[in-house]
Amino acid sequence: MRNYLTEYRHELQRTFTGTSGTPPEWVPRLAEGNDAGYHLPGSAVWAVHGHVATIVAGIRVLLMQALHPGALAGVYEHSDFQKDPLGRLANTVRWIFTVTYGSKEAAETATYRVRKIHERVQGTYVDGNGAVREYAANDPELLRWVHVTYADSFITANRIWGRTIPGGPDAYVREWAAAGRLMGVENPPLTEAQVRDELEAWYSSGVLRADERLAETVSFIRHPPLSPLLKPGYRILFAAAVASLEPRYRTMLGIRAARLGPLPLPAITAARAVLWMVRLALGSHGPSEQAARRRLQRLGYAV
Repeated sequence: MRNYLTEYRHELQRTFTGTSGTPPEWVPRLAEGNDAGYHLPGSAVWAVHGHVATIVAGIRVLLMQALHPGALAGVYEHSDFQKDPLGRLANTVRWIFTVTYGSKEAAETATYRVRKIHERVQGTYVDGNGAVREYAANDPELLRWVHVTYADSFITANRIWGRTIPGGPDAYVREWAAAGRLMGVENPPLTEAQVRDELEAWYSSGVLRADERLAETVSFIRHPPLSPLLKPGYRILFAAAVASLEPRYRTMLGIRAARLGPLPLPAITAARAVLWMVRLALGSHGPSEQAARRRLQRLGYAV
């Protein structure tokens, strides 16, 4: 008989890391290194990134980041996200998990690799005010937008579907600021209130833009080339990510909360069932976390 749970697990693993059955080659290396890294067990970052709510957060942050025409131009013009979206996803997951669970040397090496790739990502874009502006992927302004929308999305998703954060959302923002600094964000926000203030400033600036390129990107995020086994659950998680957005951002994105006629669909509740299934398939502690614990035990930390 077919083991659907095993097939489901392998498809999830293949989607997030590019491999299935065994972890990708970079995961076991998280056990290497001679320092504790930027984050430890019991930290706010481990609590948030170790929960499956990050899947919804990931969808949400893609939608939010696409609202900045400079950030969107960099992805649209200098990446193969449409031809190989899962490859791009796997690279992003690798960087996040390396900074979360790896040694400081591993985190800095992974970040250096990303910033080197960004060096060739340059061009121009038209902002929401109609002004033509230059962009570069390592520009502190664009890096700040990416960092702030990331923090906002992961806090929001965790609040709805996640668990209690040690120290609360402010602790997460403060701890993940280390990742922002690694990437080149100058004076990243340190509290949730600062994150929200910065988002408000971005929205009021008029830089954010809705156009045909944004609509095409949103359509792609809504219908990515996933395995048929994952598509039903993804539709629910996409609807949940949309439901978690502020109405003004949904309007700019040209999407609305899922409805059946005049009645709203319970996307947030349905997402809980999908996330429960994902956790059942993948387990409570992923291989990246387990590798980090092995390194910490070797270094004498009680984990």
